[in-house]
Amino acid sequence: MRALQRFIVAWCALLLLAACDRAPTLPRLGPQDVIVALGDSLTHGTGASADTAYPAVLASLTGRTVINAGVPGDTTASALDRLPDVLEEHRPRLVLLCLGGNDMLRQHPETATENNLRLLVRTIRASGAAVVLVAVPAPKLFGGAPGFYARIADEMRLPLEDEVFNDVLKDNRLKADPIHANAAGYRVVAERLAELLRESGAL
Repeated sequence: MRALQRFIVAWCALLLLAACDRAPTLPRLGPQDVIVALGDSLTHGTGASADTAYPAVLASLTGRTVINAGVPGDTTASALDRLPDVLEEHRPRLVLLCLGGNDMLRQHPETATENNLRLLVRTIRASGAAVVLVAVPAPKLFGGAPGFYARIADEMRLPLEDEVFNDVLKDNRLKADPIHANAAGYRVVAERLAELLRESGAL
């Protein structure tokens, strides 16, 4: 009897571990659901035209309305200020959150950036929308995405795309300048995000 009990406990523990390791999922988006891309110049599409910025390309790939709420120069703090109006105006089902680059360029404390990102996620979720976190690389040689993106995604159970902008901005064919993509680069970003949305169950 004790052996059976131990087996049941062990099996339940394995199931719990498997559930914890499962990738975060998103609610399935209906045809009329709105996606908001919240970010800075990388979301706005600096370095390319409006119709080749990644939100516009993502809209064509997914068949969903994708609002470009990218503001060049935006920091996590300034995004917090404008977020309530963005949520009120567009009432998104999903927000693609891509911020932090200008914080790093202006040498804001990393803890402040991380805390602001957490508050952005909480505010978005409080509105009823889901969140995908999109990381940007640190502005230094061999930068890669800072660890706080993965930390936030893990703790808050968010789908995370933490490689695409690093990949794009390392490839001279895909960038307009050292910190911005060109049209081809933004298409790569859109394709990678569309794939993540499919894998996460949103599409």
